[in-house]
Amino acid sequence: MVKVDRRIARTQGAIKNAFLELMSEKNFDSITIQDIADRANINRATVYLHYLDKFDLLDKIMEEHIDNMSDFCESEADLDWIESTVHCMEYLESNYLFFSTMLASEGARYFRNRFLQHNIEEFKKDIDITTGKNSGQNEDIVAEFVANAYVGTVEWWVKNGMPYSPQEMAEKVGELLERNI
Repeated sequence: MVKVDRRIARTQGAIKNAFLELMSEKNFDSITIQDIADRANINRATVYLHYLDKFDLLDKIMEEHIDNMSDFCESEADLDWIESTVHCMEYLESNYLFFSTMLASEGARYFRNRFLQHNIEEFKKDIDITTGKNSGQNEDIVAEFVANAYVGTVEWWVKNGMPYSPQEMAEKVGELLERNI
């Protein structure tokens, strides 16, 4: 694993936090690199040193969170649906600013689509259309159905201020997933 200089990590963290704060305040299209630099208390050239533009910054932040969430949710191999979902909900809770901004923001449709595609691919790994409750179904349709239901439920939970604990949400969502996969 490559070791990142602490100053670089601190600067990138400041840029990402500034960007997320701005996204929670205004539309993505109206955010400028200068806005991000001002909020992060750095100059514009420093932002460009790390990211091509605000689209690259958004892509990098999204990929980082999706990869981290995937690793976090699947940190132990022998987890059932509920245990795995607990890990996912805890990750969502600990990164509330990011997910609430991405799921509630008008400029974040791209994130929702990317998050959905990630979940479709993950659910496809567990779908069995040869036997059981999904026998004879189309794998793509089952994956779309389950992933859209999951993402929609996560979106509802985040947009409503996480009214249930990660454990409670995991139990509720895990039971529903077990019924459909």
